[in-house]
Amino acid sequence: MRISDQPIAAKLAALGVELSPGVAMTEKTSLGIGGTTDLLVLRKFQTIPEIMRLLAADGIPHRFLGGGSNVLIDDGELSWVALHLPTSKPGMSVEGNTATVDAAADLGGMVTFCAKNDLGGMEGLIGVPGSVGGALRMNAGAYGTQIGPFVKEVQLYRAATGQIEFLRGDDIRFDYRHTSFAPDDLMLRVKLELPSIPFKEILAGIKICNEKRRSSQPLNQKSAGCIFKNPPGRSTGRMIDELHLKGHHVGDATVSDRHANFFVNAGSASCADMLALIDDVREKVHAAHGIELETEVIIWKN
Repeated sequence: MRISDQPIAAKLAALGVELSPGVAMTEKTSLGIGGTTDLLVLRKFQTIPEIMRLLAADGIPHRFLGGGSNVLIDDGELSWVALHLPTSKPGMSVEGNTATVDAAADLGGMVTFCAKNDLGGMEGLIGVPGSVGGALRMNAGAYGTQIGPFVKEVQLYRAATGQIEFLRGDDIRFDYRHTSFAPDDLMLRVKLELPSIPFKEILAGIKICNEKRRSSQPLNQKSAGCIFKNPPGRSTGRMIDELHLKGHHVGDATVSDRHANFFVNAGSASCADMLALIDDVREKVHAAHGIELETEVIIWKN
């Protein structure tokens, strides 16, 4: 969707919005897949409610784009604009056992920053790509660690009220790769309460997680991490691997030969290619195991 030549563009600029017309989402996602749309960078937290009212009044649909690491975006000209928070540096501070972090901050950078301040517990998240806000929305986890248990407070724009609010961690439901945030809520900042651990101990844990990741994941290829969630008590990657589907592809959308639950863009895969591969693998797993796999990657269709 293009709004750069509409009267609303000037109003948005007055509210601190930086508008980039016709941005290719292939450049904004870890999969390197997606069509084009206008990108609006929201530089002033306090004006976000008014920005949302303007977009609603003009009938302009939108999506909140974080780090782009867990999303599969449709091809072609998109029917919505992308809203994005700027990455501030450092965007993080520590007081005692509490770390305050901007939602736009890099997740791995947050883990490292906290470690340098002797705050640990999140070592398993060090190699998970994406932003802190995305990790909050999905309750990101790896190697036995999830971000949810550490959340003390979240500052966010709540679409239901049209206001910027604060939620206590106890008032948020954190499940496996799912939370109680509404799809159109926008995380702005989070406070995390973390255990005090000497930096050397945290660093040792980080090194172990990094070694595991390097040995089992296609880190140098375009992917969105795990495509499917693990069913209770089962490993999706193992089920796909046992069906000898590593290397199986639709166009350039390919099941990784390193981790069968990672689907990679091996060249110039389209969203249609990736969706066809997802459907094909899901059908094969269902036929073999009677299990209906649920996608972990977020799919944005027009």
